[in-house]
Formats: sequence, structure tokens, C-alpha cells
Amino acid sequence: MLKKHVNITKELRADKEVVLAAVRDLGYVLRFAAKELQADKEVVLTAVQQNGYALFYAAKELRADKEVVLAAVQQNSRVLKYVAEELQADKEIVLAAVRNDGDALESAAEELRADKEVVLAAVRDLGYVLRFAAKEL
Repeated sequence: MLKKHVNITKELRADKEVVLAAVRDLGYVLRFAAKELQADKEVVLTAVQQNGYALFYAAKELRADKEVVLAAVQQNSRVLKYVAEELQADKEIVLAAVRNDGDALESAAEELRADKEVVLAAVRDLGYVLRFAAKEL
């Protein structure tokens, strides 16, 4: 009987309609989705819009996808430290993150921590994050 239950669970975890309904309600459950759905952009985008931390369970290529990452940092800026390096250096992504939570400045690429517009957006949210700005500012 247990084996039958496990098979049903695997089927449900691979059912896009079921997983989409689940991540709309609680994005974090992307963790339990089948690998192919963790690599499905629609599913992952839906999950990170509900909970930015769902990005942890997305396939590697989607953690480097600008649209997915932008949605994730807009929902929860703290995930910026977990995204692909090239996106930590993307001004649009970083601005979205620091406007949501100035603490995200700590995870921005060095060149953006020296960018006046980015630093200003971050300190407008939280003044103490000035400590993460580049020394030359």
C-alpha cells in the first residue's frame, strides 16, 4: 500500500497543474516538485512571485534568468545573495532589490556598491547600509 502512495505522490509532483496550484498558494513547495517542473519557467516564476526563497529550488539555469530573479528579489530582496554573479552586477536587479530592502546592497557586485544611484536607493530604505557602499563614495 505504501508503494502505491509513493507512486501517486511522484505523479502529483510531476503534474504541472497540481504544482502550479500549490506554488500559487505557497511558493516554497517548489522544493517538492519534480525536477522537470523546477526547471519550468512558468512554475518557478509563479513560485518566486509568492515566495522569493523558492528560488533556492529552481533549476540552476532559472536562478540565472533575469525575469525570474527580478520577480524573486521584488518579493524578497534577501535572495540577491543567492543569484548568479552576473545578475548581482545587473543594475536593474540590484535597484529592485535595494529599493525593497536596503540590506541587499551587501550582496550587490562591487561596481554597483560604488554606483551613487544604487547606494542612494539603499540608504533611503536603511541608512546604516551605507557601510556596504564602496569606500570611494
